[in-house]
Amino acid sequence: MREPHKYPGRLIVVEGIDGSGKSTQLSLLQTFLLSEGYDVSFTEWNSSPLVKDTTRRGKKKNLFSPTTFSLIHATDFADRHERSILPPLQAGLIVLADRWSYTAFARDVVRGCDPVWVRTNYDFATQPDLAIYFRVEIDTSVARITGGRIQPKYHEAGMDLGLSPDPITSFRLFQSKVIEEYDRIAGEFELTVVDGTRSIVEQQRELRRVVRPVLRGLRRTGLARPTHTGR
Repeated sequence: MREPHKYPGRLIVVEGIDGSGKSTQLSLLQTFLLSEGYDVSFTEWNSSPLVKDTTRRGKKKNLFSPTTFSLIHATDFADRHERSILPPLQAGLIVLADRWSYTAFARDVVRGCDPVWVRTNYDFATQPDLAIYFRVEIDTSVARITGGRIQPKYHEAGMDLGLSPDPITSFRLFQSKVIEEYDRIAGEFELTVVDGTRSIVEQQRELRRVVRPVLRGLRRTGLARPTHTGR
């Protein structure tokens, strides 16, 4: 386990397979923290302007090998880490991250990359103050994904691995393996596990409970507004 970072801000990250509900919970947490008067910055996986277009074109034409896929995501992460994660942490803000290096540790290993090699690529990553893993079984994930659209996205379903020609079947096979890796990672890196099958309100209540101790001593610069939902 790495040493805690020395920045005045706080780094809170969420992890989970697609359909785990983590993004919804992080968005609700952000709204809550802003209502409490905290300054908050948000970052998400695969969103660096530096490599976003390259990633999109490569995915569209299926040009990436597992190693290339891993490296381009590490490049994206490194750029965001330098430009949009460290500055707000240094300024004393709360940084909320939708996925962290643990996503690579799970997905890239399932795609065949060496676990030690993947971890080495993220040696520079700041140690989160709190990392939450929203755990769901594959049936819950599939129901949520297919309930919102016709079929999962190509790489989300692991179609690049040739597991099955059917997107839903491929999604089940790929994401089930990702769950296995996440379960190992949760123990290895002491992630806080939240039951992602519970109601949105129950999950948010637990999320706020585990976040509160992390916020002790953190200054509030905004104007706090009263909030009651889920507290």
